[in-house]
Amino acid sequence: MDTKYIFVTGGVVSSLGKGIIAASIGKLLQARGYQVTIQKFDPYINIDPGTLNPYEHGECYVTEDGFETDLDLGHYERFTGIRTTRHNSITTGRIYKTVIDRERRGDYLGKTIQVVPHITDEIKRRMLRLEGHEVASLSGNKVTSPQDLITLKPHNLDFVITEVGGTIGDIESAPFMEAIRQLRWELGRNAVCVHLTYVPYLKAADELKTKPTQHSVKELQGMGIQPDILVLRTERHLDDAVRQKVASFCNVDLECVVQSEDMPSIYEVPVNMQRQGLDAAILRKMGIPVGEMPAMKPWHDFLDMQRNATTEVNIALVGKYDLQDAYKSIRESLNLAGIYNNVKTRIHFINSEQITRENVGEKLEGMAGIVVCPGFGQRGIEGKILAAEYTRTHDIPTFGICLGMQMMVIEFARNVLGYPDANSSEMSADTLHPVIDLMEEQKSVTNMGGTMRLGAYDCKLREGSRAYEAYGGHVTIRERHRHRYEFNNEYREEYEAAGMKCVGINPAADLVEIVEIPTLRWYIGTQFHPEYSSTVLHPHPLFMSFIKACI
Repeated sequence: MDTKYIFVTGGVVSSLGKGIIAASIGKLLQARGYQVTIQKFDPYINIDPGTLNPYEHGECYVTEDGFETDLDLGHYERFTGIRTTRHNSITTGRIYKTVIDRERRGDYLGKTIQVVPHITDEIKRRMLRLEGHEVASLSGNKVTSPQDLITLKPHNLDFVITEVGGTIGDIESAPFMEAIRQLRWELGRNAVCVHLTYVPYLKAADELKTKPTQHSVKELQGMGIQPDILVLRTERHLDDAVRQKVASFCNVDLECVVQSEDMPSIYEVPVNMQRQGLDAAILRKMGIPVGEMPAMKPWHDFLDMQRNATTEVNIALVGKYDLQDAYKSIRESLNLAGIYNNVKTRIHFINSEQITRENVGEKLEGMAGIVVCPGFGQRGIEGKILAAEYTRTHDIPTFGICLGMQMMVIEFARNVLGYPDANSSEMSADTLHPVIDLMEEQKSVTNMGGTMRLGAYDCKLREGSRAYEAYGGHVTIRERHRHRYEFNNEYREEYEAAGMKCVGINPAADLVEIVEIPTLRWYIGTQFHPEYSSTVLHPHPLFMSFIKACI
């Protein structure tokens, strides 16, 4: 079977949930036995979101091969279980940089470089997943024409799902729309466009309004793209008359007008889409036999557990970003682990900037456990240190991630090892006790973007430790990183002797990856980010163990 391409675009407003719809389509096609990948094209000019403040763009997700990406890749991985790479996240900045670098090398042989065709051809090449064909076509020459592009094929993929960020009509997304228009024409039935729009409810008129959807589709048509399938985002159920009206005015088959209502959980969305035949409509549009509807038993079993989990466990997120998307993967990992432990995780955000020695007990009152969140910079760290001290001295299960782990280490040095000025050299360059210090390989780095310790690295666990037990007795694990500073090995023996054990070590670099205090119920810090590896069908073992301790 030729590789098929599905383009997911959005209209009317942003934040409608294109990433969830794209991930749901991927899950449904996987359930039918197809090999699938999903990729995100973001119109902003940053090379990647690594230098963006979380308030700008939510959390920065990291792939196993060490690329900083959009948080939607977390949805893709959690829903489908696939492992994304740098090729699954593309920005306008990367597209332009590639083209400009080629121009500087003289690859274009003196041609005038333009948005069309040079930028759009580079977008098309990446949409077609031809990263392995950087310069070569089947004839061994440079890819010079659109036909060269579509004669090449990505390896072992039945479907490539491409989500384009932003909203139809944005100036920034115009080159991406032009690339999609060209590919739709060149690929024929091997490509479909799924357009997600919003159908608002006006309370004063007591009506659902389809006009915004009509305008959004008209805008898309004006760019030369006729959507094959419409997904209508709505807070109220749409009857068949509304769907028929949209189908008629937008030139779309009625069976291809699907509604995405608010669901109790984002994990209900794939089942809702399957119930309405979204995957079947895609297959029919591409001339592929539909066959029987997959049972998706493991997914339904998970949803049953989710519905039956009514007992609540209260978990505090201690961090400085008062924004849900800033810690998206941690929140989802906690929720998933709760469901598999038959409880509903109720997450409370506690701003670490507002924690003082006087109010820390009040702030953490009623919490079964806390997560000391990752981050960068000075702001809010003293509150994290106070929270770590309180939970250590009151034996409350505590999970520190990246910077959170470093704050646990600093707190222990100040209050147990007897170094009141202990700190990270990130926060205090002149501290006499830099128990957290800049990694040796980072000392010559001047550029901030994409230069941290990024991606998956091995970690060897100490047998008999709580982390070792959580991972099911595996001695070697592999987890993803995003940091510049590390545990200072000069202090390792002191920590071990005082009761904080270094139970996870990177075998190649001898870096401390996991610390724990075994005399407490559950007090573990990880330098890596376990939340990146937690999926719907395979929740992360550390989060599972943490929630179990909280219960």
